[in-house]
Amino acid sequence: MDARLNYFAGPTAGKALKYVMAVGRELKQSALPATTQELVALRVSQINGCAVCIDMHTKEAAAAGESPVRLHLIAAWREATVFTEAERAALALAEQGTRVADAATGVSDEVWARAAHHYDEEQLTALVLLISFMNTVNRLNIITQQPAGDYRVGQFH
Repeated sequence: MDARLNYFAGPTAGKALKYVMAVGRELKQSALPATTQELVALRVSQINGCAVCIDMHTKEAAAAGESPVRLHLIAAWREATVFTEAERAALALAEQGTRVADAATGVSDEVWARAAHHYDEEQLTALVLLISFMNTVNRLNIITQQPAGDYRVGQFH
């Protein structure tokens, strides 16, 4: 399978994506725990069906020491006992922030309050930016059918 576009071949995408990818690098350095970042990135990508991001974030999380059990259970995190309350709050925010069209109300006050209980303002800001960033990157990859399976850990760092 070949991608519909090579984002790095043309000047417009090359220039614009340099800034988009800089957001991702900046978020990696934020106060939001790295494990939470990978779990949220993976869950948002699962919801959106972005195979290339699922490939990337599964491999990055595993390389960072994430357990196979947690990676396998992320799609059913509500019923799984292996996630902390803080991670569950982040995943709930990620789901509602991703499924804005499905839930016309957007993010509920309850979900926001749970996330705000577990994360300080800086971490919460990073979490909201990460959710938005992943939704953007997912759409870029899905629209152009970027192929999955060949990602190497650290490839974009």
